[in-house]
Amino acid sequence: MRKRKILVLSITIVAVALILDTCILQFVNDKNAQTTSNVLLDRVIAVIDKNESSESELVRSLKDDYIVRAKAISYIVDAKPEVEYDVDELQKIAGLMSVDEIHFIDDTGTIYSGSLPKYFGYSFDSGEQMAFFKQMLNNYDLTLCQDVTPNTAEAKEMMYAITWNESKTHMVQVGITPKRLLKELKRNQISNVVADMPVYKGMEIYVVDAKTKKILGATDTSWVGNTARFNHKGYRYVKRKHGDYIVAVCMSKSMNAQINIVAICIVGIYLTLASCLLVLMLSRVLKEKYEKEKYIYTSNMDELTKCLNRRAYEVDIQKLDLNKEWAYIAFDLNGLKQANDTFGHSAGDELICAAANCMKFAFESYGKIYRIGGDEFVALLTQSEIDLESILQVFDTTIHDWHGKYSNSMSVSYGVVKSSEQDFDSIHSVSKLADERMYKSKYEYYNMSGNDRRRYNV
Repeated sequence: MRKRKILVLSITIVAVALILDTCILQFVNDKNAQTTSNVLLDRVIAVIDKNESSESELVRSLKDDYIVRAKAISYIVDAKPEVEYDVDELQKIAGLMSVDEIHFIDDTGTIYSGSLPKYFGYSFDSGEQMAFFKQMLNNYDLTLCQDVTPNTAEAKEMMYAITWNESKTHMVQVGITPKRLLKELKRNQISNVVADMPVYKGMEIYVVDAKTKKILGATDTSWVGNTARFNHKGYRYVKRKHGDYIVAVCMSKSMNAQINIVAICIVGIYLTLASCLLVLMLSRVLKEKYEKEKYIYTSNMDELTKCLNRRAYEVDIQKLDLNKEWAYIAFDLNGLKQANDTFGHSAGDELICAAANCMKFAFESYGKIYRIGGDEFVALLTQSEIDLESILQVFDTTIHDWHGKYSNSMSVSYGVVKSSEQDFDSIHSVSKLADERMYKSKYEYYNMSGNDRRRYNV
């Protein structure tokens, strides 16, 4: 019952919110409809004015645009220098910037990199088309854009724009085919520009010849060529005469209500899908993170002792710096084979785990513990300003006080080396000296205990 009440309350709150949202949207849309229409009219009129300019002005405008694209590519490459020689990335940038070719030219005028390797090696001396840019070599502040000209390599009709990069170390050249120029010209025709203008459902824009009343361009292309009428019922018109044209925006009187419903539905669907997608992505990310951490943990961890394994040891030891202060301790259990032979491998495992726990207790706060062999361990103590003698004393005491299920005592031999105690030529020299000291300690243990080391092969 409580869950049902919560569900009903949630639905009620959402319904009230949607109703209020609808009312607010209706009010705002009614207020903005006239402003929107005037903005659209201004945009169409601006296009008409632009189309009445000469072709040469458009070409000059495109030249400026292509130089801007060359500069933009220069900035992108300066920000990401690794893409300078990456043909695939440069081709992606070319597509993004709507250019066909990208070339990098050194201070001698030679192409050394770019999106098309077949042009590498061409220079300003390679032909008439390339020679046009020789003046760039004497003026680092110069930018140029060439008229449509056959290129040097293939006599293909191209337009090229070129600029020096910010640091003046090389030039960036972009190439565009004349088809793109024609496409730009065609794109600015009244019929195409008006057809591409975004409008809401229930709203249309069209441009009419003031004399013939024929529609020259419209967002609904099926209107083009028809005679314009401004008295359709159910529509509201905003129109303006501009020179030889009449520019009009017509809106359905029910447009606001339709827009509100569509907007609310879209927002609701979007929020639902976004929430589901977010939960899905989050669950996948958490799963991948868990799997990755689990893999790293298992691949670097010794299963028996939960110490780091030899793989982790080999990685970490390469990171040590002989110019910094750290300590290397090599450990080896005494009498492990005797325990295995006498009480079984369970006793041996008990000793190995006990030794590892004692090492963790004494040393883990100051560095890392690794099991690199059957009963061989290494501690790398990298924390600065540690009292090594006190730490070793804690370890000795912990080992001495240990008693287990199969064995009453445990002995561990170790060798300690500080990175600062002499001028070592390599990390290997440190580990070798620690092993030597450990084996010396092991020899002293067997000599004092009277056990025959060879008998137990330890």
